[in-house]
Amino acid sequence: MTVATESERGPFSRWVRSTIDDPRKAYRAMFYVATVFFLFTTLFPFYWLLVLALTPNDAIADFGFPPVPQGFNPGAFVEVFTTVPFHRFVFNSFVLGVATTAIVLVLASLAGYVFGRLDFPGKGPLMLLILAVSYFPPAAFIIPLFRLFTGNVSVLGVSSPSLFNTPGAMVLPFSALFMPLSIFILATFYGQIPDGLEDAARIEGTTRLGALFRVIVPLSAPGVATAGVLTFISVYNEFFFSFLMTSGEADAWAPLVWGILSYQGQYSELYNLMAAASIVGVLPVAILVVVAQEKIVSGLTAGALKE
Repeated sequence: MTVATESERGPFSRWVRSTIDDPRKAYRAMFYVATVFFLFTTLFPFYWLLVLALTPNDAIADFGFPPVPQGFNPGAFVEVFTTVPFHRFVFNSFVLGVATTAIVLVLASLAGYVFGRLDFPGKGPLMLLILAVSYFPPAAFIIPLFRLFTGNVSVLGVSSPSLFNTPGAMVLPFSALFMPLSIFILATFYGQIPDGLEDAARIEGTTRLGALFRVIVPLSAPGVATAGVLTFISVYNEFFFSFLMTSGEADAWAPLVWGILSYQGQYSELYNLMAAASIVGVLPVAILVVVAQEKIVSGLTAGALKE
């Protein structure tokens, strides 16, 4: 058996040989492959949305879904606001996200303090029970919640209030659905704060509640920011409860996805406006992530460590 010389080996064989000598080349190759895959799967949809938004709708009908713009129609980004009140749908999603995030952060901070800094019997099983709620599919709650929020549930002769087409019909389920993850994140961060800092605040005369919001929460800013941003993004993109709890009108607090679907008629679909509306709708979340990315990254990494 003859051994192939270096010049007789193919490019792949030479790369494998050099990788054995220097394993860092394999790590760099895996990094580049993962980066290219991530960029393709995440950025290509936005590129295609931009292509469809800039292509006139008649050209889309003629060419299907072209890989490059068939024309140049930037007016579609203005037309999305004149065809339907799309700004109202964006505003509705923004308000629902902010309201839910505020409720979740306040309640999850209280629960996170209890689970992160206090010892009591059954703490572990109770935390697992709370986290188990987030694993239930939302469809499992839709029938009882729909009856509850449409005034069809009566207790001791008192009927439940009708919250259909109101923010309450969406904010309440959203808060319950996204609360467990925030409790877990904040409990992890609050448990890392040294007891001496809280004790010093208590000696100065503050209460436990005051120490929580004056000392522990500010020191856990990355965790609070992470929980808040994740909650806001989840609510901003949510559609299941919003589809069933509203009639789809902008005045009825219908969210962003309802606005995008409004460009789809019975006999025609305005694909260019749907694409333009999708790009406009994602801008608030993109800006939020860019502004808070440092807090999110530090929160996701620091929350995994316990000193």
